[in-house]
Amino acid sequence: MLVLVTLGAPQRRLLDRRRKRREAAPEPDPTPVATARATVIDVGAPLEALDQARAWLTGAGEDYLAGGLAVLNRALHAFRLVTANPFVNAIAREQALVARVGYGAGEQVADGLWADALELELAAPRQRRIRALHPQARLAAVLGGRERALAAQELTLRARLDLDAGREREAALQLLVALDAALAELAVDATAPALAERLAELGDFRDALARAAQTALAGPLGPADLETVSATLGRVEAALRARLAELS
Repeated sequence: MLVLVTLGAPQRRLLDRRRKRREAAPEPDPTPVATARATVIDVGAPLEALDQARAWLTGAGEDYLAGGLAVLNRALHAFRLVTANPFVNAIAREQALVARVGYGAGEQVADGLWADALELELAAPRQRRIRALHPQARLAAVLGGRERALAAQELTLRARLDLDAGREREAALQLLVALDAALAELAVDATAPALAERLAELGDFRDALARAAQTALAGPLGPADLETVSATLGRVEAALRARLAELS
């Protein structure tokens, strides 16, 4: 069961409909924003005794949180489709302001409360300073037009999101386009000479991936097609990483 609640929503002001805009203060105060609380309740295997609940909580952690995020993201994906709103996106673990796992009874957990819970802290990976700053330098290069952003990069990210979310048919179809884009764009990229072997390898995957995508048009993928999609996606990602390494 998934329960969504909006918290801290700013009060709507009754404005004159004829006034389309108003003057803004030179240094305005921060505008309050709404936040949302998503509570995922496992009703399939209820904890029958307090000792059992405490034992469960002792072993609860990021794995349980990942399962809850998967439920939330499936709901967001469905909402994206039914509203035809392309701006509804999945939530990543690091986007959660607070993450808790716990147990409670009845309406208690439905209201986002609990009898006992743990707050999970996201450990930030330690990075060397030069590596941590590298994405910022690349972002500046892309925005400044000094580095070319490839369509294959965006398409590959979409395929990865679909595959990790269990949308295997969508991943196969998206990846075929991503692969074709990578083959075309990398062939004329400044890094093409250094990526010659990788381009040849990607070309070898094309026919098998096309068959998997054709299967996806008709229905679910079988194990062999799914393995083709997973392997091809990994090689496209590796080729794109190799390109970035050459540009660095």
